Amino acid sequence: MFLEGLDELDQQIVRLLIANARMSYSEIGQQVGISRVAVKARIRALEQRGIIEEYTTIINPQKISGAVSCYFEIETLPDSFAQVVSLLDQNETITQIYRVTGKNKLHVHAVAASSEEMEQLIAQVIDPLPGIVSCNCNIILSRIKDIKGLRL
Repeated sequence: MFLEGLDELDQQIVRLLIANARMSYSEIGQQVGISRVAVKARIRALEQRGIIEEYTTIINPQKISGAVSCYFEIETLPDSFAQVVSLLDQNETITQIYRVTGKNKLHVHAVAASSEEMEQLIAQVIDPLPGIVSCNCNIILSRIKDIKGLRL
């Protein structure tokens, strides 16, 4: 469905990498029936086209003692939107920023080492943001389903 713009071999390679991004070129080649060198070339082309953006390790903050995850729904005045995005983007506690439908709305995720650090983020970063019309904060209690990236 999402991979219709790729040929069959690239689709197979992408599916394998989604299942296990640490799979070697040789292992992929054996499964799709091409050489390790050909797999490497195809993956490099997918990366250069921006189809594959990154390979990463995902840490579950809830498995780390004391970590607190939350999300903010922020609405800004139109004149302040870019400045708010810039200020949020500079903060390391903030892990994701999404522009969502609605008038100048942002959906912002943050992960702090403790409730004290989260409170500091709110007091020193979120509360003083310019042009805020409304802001709601929700602590994430548990992950029920959390899919990263495209799923096929």
